[in-house]
Amino acid sequence: TRNPKTAHRIIKHLKSHFAFLMDKELDQITAWEIEKWRSERRQQGKAAATINDSVNTLKGALSRAVEWGLIDSHELSKVKTIKADNTRVRYLNDNEEKRLRHAIKERDWNIRLARRSANTHREIRNYEKYPNLDDVTFVDYVEPLILLAMNTGLRRGEMLSLEWSDVSFSERYVQVRGGNAKSKKGRIVPLNNEAYNALTNWREQNQASRYLFEGKNGVPLKEVKKPWATVLDLAQIQGFNFHDLRHHFASKLVMAGVDLNTVRELLGHSDLKMTLRYAHLAPEHKAAAVNLIC
Repeated sequence: TRNPKTAHRIIKHLKSHFAFLMDKELDQITAWEIEKWRSERRQQGKAAATINDSVNTLKGALSRAVEWGLIDSHELSKVKTIKADNTRVRYLNDNEEKRLRHAIKERDWNIRLARRSANTHREIRNYEKYPNLDDVTFVDYVEPLILLAMNTGLRRGEMLSLEWSDVSFSERYVQVRGGNAKSKKGRIVPLNNEAYNALTNWREQNQASRYLFEGKNGVPLKEVKKPWATVLDLAQIQGFNFHDLRHHFASKLVMAGVDLNTVRELLGHSDLKMTLRYAHLAPEHKAAAVNLIC
């Protein structure tokens, strides 16, 4: 017997991801429909592993229906697992980066306007007003988080685990502790001017916090999906995940002429194989190498 909590989670997952199937009979679900759904998810930039997990959940549910005699069979065995493409590199072109930066400011402006309106409403009713957002650099954590990601290539988990004690403002770097790194190896990542200024201003607004990006009760933030989706929607950018900011950072370095081993060190890759995905962005390096034997 399946654990009730697990069963509830599966039902919730199926309803959320396959809402278009809810009015269908179980034996009417076709492989073609799932292939079409899967293709749409890929175009949205969803990871292969995430898509595979959803499809496998649906397959499991239909297989259980066969076991229980609710249907004779299902055809989702025809839907093969997507092989994860770890070479995928999605970075912003110049126009997209401009739109993203504008969208961040637009979101901030909308939040400031909403706060002004709310305080005007509360003042009329003699309620205590909310903190004024007009005199601060950042309305919340979203802008400094995105700027840090774009300028350091840190993974989301690495950034959300950062404490202020990991930031050296005098030496202008952040320290990623081994326990928070995917490779389990610590590293030092320098701060360029934009990242340094963003953290300096963000620190001024959060002098009592332990973590750079805190949620409620002084614990690190766990998720940034909603505000990130808002920014992408305002910027009209599709197929770009938060993790792709890391690719964007690495791609800009390579296109600026930084050697791949330095990029590897900054990204915290354990070996050069992962970093080689960016090699095609530096054709001038290959040309220079060939010209050495002229």
